[in-house]
Amino acid sequence: MVIGDSATATASPIKTDPTTSLLLRMDVSPGNRRLLSLDAFRGWIMFWIVGGSALVAGLQALSPNPVTNLLVYELNHSDWQGLRFYDLIWPSFMLMTGVSLRLSYAKRSLTQTHRQIMMRILRRCLVLFLLGSLRESIHFKHPYLIELSSALQPIAVAYLAASLIVRRSWRFQAAVCAGILVFYALLLAFVPVPGVPAGSYDRNSNLVLWTDLATVGRVLPEHWGTVISTLPTISTTILGMLLGELLMTSRSAIQKIKIIALIGLSCVVLGWALNPVIPIVMKMWTTSYGLASAGWACLMFLCFYWVIDVRSWQRWALPFVVIGMNAVAIYMSESIIPWSKTVDIFTYPLAATLGSFALLFHAVIVLLVAWLTLYWMYKRKIFLTA
Repeated sequence: MVIGDSATATASPIKTDPTTSLLLRMDVSPGNRRLLSLDAFRGWIMFWIVGGSALVAGLQALSPNPVTNLLVYELNHSDWQGLRFYDLIWPSFMLMTGVSLRLSYAKRSLTQTHRQIMMRILRRCLVLFLLGSLRESIHFKHPYLIELSSALQPIAVAYLAASLIVRRSWRFQAAVCAGILVFYALLLAFVPVPGVPAGSYDRNSNLVLWTDLATVGRVLPEHWGTVISTLPTISTTILGMLLGELLMTSRSAIQKIKIIALIGLSCVVLGWALNPVIPIVMKMWTTSYGLASAGWACLMFLCFYWVIDVRSWQRWALPFVVIGMNAVAIYMSESIIPWSKTVDIFTYPLAATLGSFALLFHAVIVLLVAWLTLYWMYKRKIFLTA
C-alpha cells in the first residue's frame, strides 16, 4: 500500500550473515541494494490486515486466556480516546510512504530530471487516488470519487504534498512537519463552528465531524474523520522522508539507530504528554495521536532496520517481504476477490466438523491461500504498485 519502487526493482535475495558488525556502515545510497527492512516492515504491518487479526481471533475462540484476550484487544481500533497497536497501522504506512519517496527520488534523480520524476509522482498519486475510489465504491456499493476514509486516498494526498518539498533541506522539511501539527492543533483548539465549541474532542461534537458534514454531507460509522484530518497525515509522511534522508547519509549504522530511536521516543513521550490537553484520538488524528503514533511507527521500523539491514538476519523475513512487495495488490484484492468468502466455499464442509477449531482452521487456510498467491507473484517478479 505504500508508494515505492517495488514494481521496477528486482527482488533481493534473502541471505544470512550473523557475523555482521553493528558498526557496519549501511549504504542505501541511490543505485545500491533495496532497503529490505522497509519491504519486511510493510509486509508485517499488512499481515495483520490480510489475516493476522483473524488468526488471533481463531486462537482466542479455541482457548480464551489473558494473552489472546490482550492480543484481540490490541488488534482492534480504540473506541475513541487511547492508543492500541491497530491504531498504528495507518501511521506506519504514512511513515513508509515518506521513506520510500525519499529513496525513490534519489534513485531516479540519477537518470531523470526533476520534472520527469514529478510527472511520475503525479501519475502514481492519481492511480492510487482512483484505486481508493474503486475500493470504497465497492465497499459501500455506491460510486464515491472522493472517500478519504480509505487509507489509499490520504496516502496519495500526503505523498504528493511531501514530494513538493522533497528537494528542500531537512531543516525546512522538519519545520513544515512540525508546523502542520501545530497548525492542526490550534485549528481544533480555537476554531468554533455552529453547534461545536472550540476545543471540543467529543465523539459527537468536534470540528472534524462538523467539517465532514459540511463538505461530504455524511458521517462514517464510528465517526471517523476524513476531510481536515487528512492534513496531519502529511506530517507523518514528511517524518518518513526525513528518515529516508538519514539512511542515505554516510553516518554509521549505530549513529542512525540512535537518531531514529531518539526521534521515535521523543514523539511518543511528547504525544502522551499532550494527551491531558489534546486527547489521543485516532479518528480525529489529533496532534497528540499524530506524534505518539509516528513515534511508535519509527521504533517499529527501527527494529526491522536493525535486525535485517544492520545485523543481516534476513531469511526469517521472507514471509513478510513477499507480502510487503505486493501490498497494493493484496489490499485491493480484498475488495475484488473476498478471500474469506471465496475460501469458505471450499472449506465449509470440513470446517463444520471441527467445532471450536473451525475459526482457526478457516483463518489459517485464508492466510495461506493469500500468501501463496503473493509468493507466486514474487517468484515471477510480478510487483503491482500504484
